[in-house]
Amino acid sequence: MVKPIPSMDAWLAEAKAHESAPKIGMYLTHNGVVRSTAKALARHGDPNTKPVTGMLFSYDAEKVDAAIADAYKLEGIHYIRVWLNEGRLQTGDDIMYVLIGGDIRPHVVDCLQYLVGRLKNECVVETELH
Repeated sequence: MVKPIPSMDAWLAEAKAHESAPKIGMYLTHNGVVRSTAKALARHGDPNTKPVTGMLFSYDAEKVDAAIADAYKLEGIHYIRVWLNEGRLQTGDDIMYVLIGGDIRPHVVDCLQYLVGRLKNECVVETELH
């Protein structure tokens, strides 16, 4: 079952109304999407991969919560929100949304890279369908 997609406008409105808002100078979002290019081709240049037609996607909620808790420990980070889809997804479907709020750009960019990396490498299971 594919989950309803969140509204980034609503997320930003909630973030800007949150008690942490006065400390925040930048919000940065990430929207991961199922692409037709296989991971083996995109990351490793393997030309023998077939196009992706979809993906089976799941995640471990406890690991996600731990990754978010660790991301909050990074310097200057005051707001984090994560949404992960699940189920059988098609190309073009949303995999995840991440919103990071922090004091200055370098801290927010570093946190986004850190958290999305943790989510992708430790928390989710992506099975490409060809």
